[in-house]
Amino acid sequence: METKFSSDNVSYDLKRFAGIKRDYTEQDVEKLKGTFNIEYSLCKNLSQKLWKLLNSEAYIKTLGSLSGNQAVQHAKAGLKAIYLSGWQVAADANSAGEMYPDQSLYPSDSAPKLVEAMNNALIRADQIQHMEIIEGKIDKKNKVDYQMPIIADGEAGFGGPLNVFELTKKFIKAGAAGVHFEDQLASEKKCGHMGGKVLVPTQTMIRNLKSARLTADIMGVPLIILARTDANAAKLITNDIDENDKPFLTGKRSPEGFYYVKNGLDQAISRGLAYAPYSDLIWCETA
Repeated sequence: METKFSSDNVSYDLKRFAGIKRDYTEQDVEKLKGTFNIEYSLCKNLSQKLWKLLNSEAYIKTLGSLSGNQAVQHAKAGLKAIYLSGWQVAADANSAGEMYPDQSLYPSDSAPKLVEAMNNALIRADQIQHMEIIEGKIDKKNKVDYQMPIIADGEAGFGGPLNVFELTKKFIKAGAAGVHFEDQLASEKKCGHMGGKVLVPTQTMIRNLKSARLTADIMGVPLIILARTDANAAKLITNDIDENDKPFLTGKRSPEGFYYVKNGLDQAISRGLAYAPYSDLIWCETA
């Protein structure tokens, strides 16, 4: 079901959400919001900025950043957005203080905390610049734009829809402009460049995407939601129940009980089309 939210309940431009499906109503969102009117202005403004960039630029140049200082340097270099990589968080920027492989082993709050640290650094740099412009130390025409949208790696959500809800909530509070989720089994998550990836059923991924959208609606922000599929390379899936996945099943099982699938572009396209109504962008992992 496609639901159009009025500007009275969710201050969204309906054009922004054209084609987006929601299987819940405005009333459902209103019931879950509570009475505290909290404005997540950083996420809201930067999400809107990212959306405008996506619709006005041929592409957006960006780099992965793993610290506030790097984020500031990226702004000074003229980049228009920042990518927060789960690989980098795992390797060198997680709240456990460990060096992990890219397998979602780090605490799930690590990436949101890094988003917050980056935004704090960008805000501080902007404050200093603003002061120096007023004092005449910097020419306004040389002003650096520190209001940089951050696109964050939500991995496979660290669990199911409830985990995705909580993780998305943390990203919104931290001021992320966009978050991407992938269709791997979280407990078996592998880096895109590694073998042994296990897919979740198509509908399981869709439930996670719905959860992320519901979170954004409850919190009143137009968060950019990206759906990543690893189906081009993944050869395993958790079960054989999903109708969308059945054409790709081989009939064989792995020693762990997973089902083998025919990986490749056809499977990736099938999933991308299924995810499209529930996400703003599709990413086909090709490693």
